[in-house]
Amino acid sequence: MDERLRSVAHRTLLAERARLVDELSEEIESPGQMTYGSQAAAAAQVFEQQRGLALREHAEQHLALVEAALHRLDDGTFGICRRCGGPIADERLEALPWAADCIDCQRQADRGRP
Repeated sequence: MDERLRSVAHRTLLAERARLVDELSEEIESPGQMTYGSQAAAAAQVFEQQRGLALREHAEQHLALVEAALHRLDDGTFGICRRCGGPIADERLEALPWAADCIDCQRQADRGRP
């Protein structure tokens, strides 16, 4: 992997980390007090809260992937598949700099194969 790609990946990962940290700092509103006749409004509030919690969980998982990729950049293993040890295609890293597996290993993982 060339130094240009490493530099671009580093900047992209730092920007993504900053975006995720900012997103995770936002408060999730809890549903307000229910009053008679407001079941639909309360249900909408609960739905929004559950949606916010699901998005927060996704952001936390994504942040962990970004942090792991930054660590791989620091320790010199960025661009090396964690499963097979082969190189991860530059095109894949340009699209998903937090990718830890080559495309073939990722396909196997998506199919549930070890």
